[in-house]
Amino acid sequence: MRAVFLTAVLFLSCLAQAQLDEILKKADETLNQHSTAGLSNSKIVAGLKEALQVSTGKAVALTGKPDGFLKNQAIKILLPPKLETIGRGMRMLGMGAKVDELEVGMNRAAEQATPQAKQIFIAAVKKMSFEDARKILTGNDTAATEYFKRTSSADLMTAFSPIVHRSMQKVGVVEQYNRVLASAPGANALAGQLDLDKYIVGKTLDGLFLMLGEEEKKIRKDPAAQTTSLLKEVFGRK
Repeated sequence: MRAVFLTAVLFLSCLAQAQLDEILKKADETLNQHSTAGLSNSKIVAGLKEALQVSTGKAVALTGKPDGFLKNQAIKILLPPKLETIGRGMRMLGMGAKVDELEVGMNRAAEQATPQAKQIFIAAVKKMSFEDARKILTGNDTAATEYFKRTSSADLMTAFSPIVHRSMQKVGVVEQYNRVLASAPGANALAGQLDLDKYIVGKTLDGLFLMLGEEEKKIRKDPAAQTTSLLKEVFGRK
């Protein structure tokens, strides 16, 4: 009986190994078919880096201008969640203009800070390895954006925070925020609980990554967005 049991275990183990070997073989064939399209390692890496520079430039151009955030409903920065109830109450009391003023100021801060992000994005792209590039090339429609967000968000926030803070000071967001708190009964209790700098930086980066992802999708799928011969060669073969 024991011999029968051991024979069955051995058979199942061999079967499982054979299935695993087949899966790995198919994965290898898929990658090899992609890599034999005439693309050298250097072209794959160069193509990915160029794609990110192109998409970053477009994303920055779309957001780093007047109304780039404010008039784009997908990325417009709204009141922090902790102030939403207070904002609704102020609007009901006829003080909606103060709330609007604060929202405009937050979005203007993001719009003024965003152009400075381009070089930060480009510097992060330079760290990309060949293996990263190959995974991105064979990945989903926003694989590059996801890689970029995963590996660089912390550094970007650290570098971006003082830029956003200076922009906030320039457009008077802090003063507007304080006026909202002064005008809304009970709002002062939230003053020490909300880091407005951190909130706006986070929303600014969220907006940039969203627009970057949209631009990456275009480059991958739309031949018209593949504006250079290298982009056509790398992404046009996928």
